[in-house]
Amino acid sequence: MSLYDDAVLVLKGYEGRGEGQDELRQSYLDHLAAHPDGLWKSCHAGHVTASALVIDPARGQVLLTLHRKLRMWLQMGGHCEPGDSTLRGAALREATEESGITGLTPVPGGPVRLDRHPIPAPCHWHYDVQYAVLPPPDARHAVSEESLDVRWFPYAEVADVADDSVVRLLDATRARLGE
Repeated sequence: MSLYDDAVLVLKGYEGRGEGQDELRQSYLDHLAAHPDGLWKSCHAGHVTASALVIDPARGQVLLTLHRKLRMWLQMGGHCEPGDSTLRGAALREATEESGITGLTPVPGGPVRLDRHPIPAPCHWHYDVQYAVLPPPDARHAVSEESLDVRWFPYAEVADVADDSVVRLLDATRARLGE
């Protein structure tokens, strides 16, 4: 199965909760139907990205990265690459690369949220498929080339440092985990 086929299958099966998630899911599917190259950075109409929130429920914390270009605290994530065979795998690869943590475990149930946001030209949109992952108990993080910093934040501090999209992802992840 190709990454494109996986993306369509994942999106068709996505049952996101929250305002606008059903409409957003349909817009992702419409985008991919109109743009067979819609998973790649070269698609200037926008492209699907994959991200993952690294969450440690036992400590009540999330690991965020201070994005080098955007200078914002965000979840780990980014562009799909030719070697990716699934969106979940792309999100896990990105989370591992950007956090420096090996042995991350995806939270069951597929994507936690969808978030479409504008990006600077020449592209127009990121259609982000957002997952959540759990670190191993002995996890040690590291700063990657794409980050200025990587840091654990208690749940209560996330709204103070990150934008609303990260807060919504944290809330949806905690709901998924039954917190």
